Amino acid sequence: MPLNIAQLSKDMLAAAKPALQNFWTDAKPYAEKETKAFAQNLAMIEKLRLLGKISKEAAALHVEIQKNSFRTVLLTIEGLGILAVEDALNAAIGVIRTTVNKALGWALL
Repeated sequence: MPLNIAQLSKDMLAAAKPALQNFWTDAKPYAEKETKAFAQNLAMIEKLRLLGKISKEAAALHVEIQKNSFRTVLLTIEGLGILAVEDALNAAIGVIRTTVNKALGWALL
């Protein structure tokens, strides 16, 4: 069953929110955009995996690029520190790890 982008994004956003709570009003639109982009990237990786057109190494690189985007975008919010951003990112990934790894058939997250 293909990864559900909307559900992944929703789950990631809900998991990231507690770490961003003190800045949620400012962080929410950025977190929404980044979790959606992350979910879309994971769905693309899944599709490429099913077509045999991506290696584990290339998939891991795509995920690292997406993580860096998430960090960079959220760190532009005044007052939001690296620890809160890392906590949000780790929570967002943690909540979808099993679903994504199962869909791909190997550990990516």
